[in-house]
Amino acid sequence: MSILTGPMRFHLDGQKELTAHKAVLKLPEPDDLYIPLVNGRAACTPTVKEGDEVKVGQKIGEPSDGFWFVPIFSPVSGSVVGIEKRMTTMLKPGDHLHIRNDHKYSAVRAFKKLDYETAPREELLEFVKNAGMAGLGGAGFPTFNKYTKPDGIDLFIINAVECEPYLTADYANSMANPELMRDGALALLKLSGAPKGKIAVKEDKKDLIEVLHKQFDGTPIEVAEVEDIYPAGWERTLIYMLTGKRYDRLPAEAGCILNNVSTCIALGNALKNGMPITEKYLTVSGDGVQNPQNVVVPIGTPAAEVVKACGGYVGEDCLLIAGGPMMGRTIPNDQFVIGIANNGLTVLQHREEFSVKCLRCGKCTETCPSGLMPVRINMAEKAKDIDALKKLSIMDCIECGLCTYICPSKLDVTEGIRRAKRYMTLVK
Repeated sequence: MSILTGPMRFHLDGQKELTAHKAVLKLPEPDDLYIPLVNGRAACTPTVKEGDEVKVGQKIGEPSDGFWFVPIFSPVSGSVVGIEKRMTTMLKPGDHLHIRNDHKYSAVRAFKKLDYETAPREELLEFVKNAGMAGLGGAGFPTFNKYTKPDGIDLFIINAVECEPYLTADYANSMANPELMRDGALALLKLSGAPKGKIAVKEDKKDLIEVLHKQFDGTPIEVAEVEDIYPAGWERTLIYMLTGKRYDRLPAEAGCILNNVSTCIALGNALKNGMPITEKYLTVSGDGVQNPQNVVVPIGTPAAEVVKACGGYVGEDCLLIAGGPMMGRTIPNDQFVIGIANNGLTVLQHREEFSVKCLRCGKCTETCPSGLMPVRINMAEKAKDIDALKKLSIMDCIECGLCTYICPSKLDVTEGIRRAKRYMTLVK
């Protein structure tokens, strides 16, 4: 069933009013930061060692994987304590570079200013690569990889939809940094080779739409208002909504290339101010936190510090989700840190859900934007039927959470699919 004609026609209650129009809180830098030594799928080798002094903007890690090349930069000045294992948002331990903050904010300019309009294309692409630009909407995919060979691209799309409930970090970032957004977007438009672009934003964001029209007036990028439905921010859905085209594997097959709006802002900041990604706009929201709001935090800040700055938990029995409530992961403690791909912390009061056996109603299949059969995937996972799992195309699942949301039996269907994916990976 089409995503635009089925039950998903109704929009989710976004709860975005909890944070959207509050002043953004700039968090005090913590005494200790823990920088994840992994970006995307690539582990990073530290370029500093224990006892070294570092400055804001200094490169401190570099991946050996050329495809997942996203170097890491220090968000504070201070001294390197060493490498420590900590829980990550992927629910497994990972190496983190521990930096003790001296609170002096001694900084270096990581890059020379670059004029994207006059710079040769290859120089601009190399700048994007070395600046550590990545998908800041949650994917963390290296930006330069999308633009290495962008053949046949007709449309460049900036994704400012932010369809996940509660999250308004992209909105807050866009409202605060419209000029940097414009510079970054036009630079990526140049790399794409597309004759035009569209910046997609939900139709109810009237104040942001006004800002966008002002910034992009007279440029090849136009403002495209989209419906307030979920998951309108998923690239397959967004491309269909904007062009009417579908594709098999990559957006380039539909003549499109996409980037998140916060990635555009980060690139604009690197081009103009010579600064890499050292901090993140982050939404902290939900009924389990005292003061929901958007915050700006240094990369490597423990989640516990962020929640504390927002008034703390409303009680002892709360769920802490890295991300939004639909696609985020519930983490068993708050000692994980904010990385470049994190865009929200959702804190919800724990409420017991009583589930019953699957009713075979088919609602999960009807609402799946990937056209999958979630209940059959769950059954195959329980039976450990590898052949069935292969036929059910489980790797096409984006873990949007709609199958769990819509299930009248209150089954955690999405988690079953995640288990199936892990099982498929293990048996390969």
